[in-house]
Amino acid sequence: MIKLDRVFKFYRSAGIVKIVLDHVSVLFETGHSYGLMGVNGAGKSTTMRLVAGTELPNSGRVRRTTRVSWPLGFAGGFHNAMTGRENVKFVARIYGADIRKTLDFVEDFSEIGDYIDAPVKTYSSGMMARLSFGLSMAIDFECYLVDEVTAVGDARFAARCLEVFTERRKRSDIIMVSHSMQTIKDYCDRGGVIVDGQIMMFADVDQAIESYNRLNR
Repeated sequence: MIKLDRVFKFYRSAGIVKIVLDHVSVLFETGHSYGLMGVNGAGKSTTMRLVAGTELPNSGRVRRTTRVSWPLGFAGGFHNAMTGRENVKFVARIYGADIRKTLDFVEDFSEIGDYIDAPVKTYSSGMMARLSFGLSMAIDFECYLVDEVTAVGDARFAARCLEVFTERRKRSDIIMVSHSMQTIKDYCDRGGVIVDGQIMMFADVDQAIESYNRLNR
């Protein structure tokens, strides 16, 4: 279970305040996968970071009783001066995962070769995404957060990503952001629409998609 309890989130830039979530209280129930929809700038990615804990609300609380991943493909938690190997070992320790098994999986899956021992600040965006996705799959989570990224790299590597992610879905929930309504339908059974600082939740994903489409006519 993941609960947003009167979460208020805003950004201030050049004297202008942008309210993303305006005292929102919603519940993501265990056993269901949710698709989050909204126009560009509505706050989908910010909501995902709040759920992940990589960003904090200005007020209110985010409560989690389940083991939640960081957004797949998100590499903001890596220390740029540390090598890929050092980052993987550090994250494995934080989550109580077997360090050797985690490292072996990431090395094999990411296919970045000797760069595993180079500082991540030298990585291309593609290499960073491969390392992040591989690390996400190396550690078992009860809920995976997916922000428009389900695969990275060339077609062969994308197929590997889809294969391992499909296996994880058999025993884990998903909260997903995507502009593709078909992708939302393929992965999710419930949905939420972010509009004007609020999240409208729907027990049926088709109803959520219909509401989102009405707002965008």
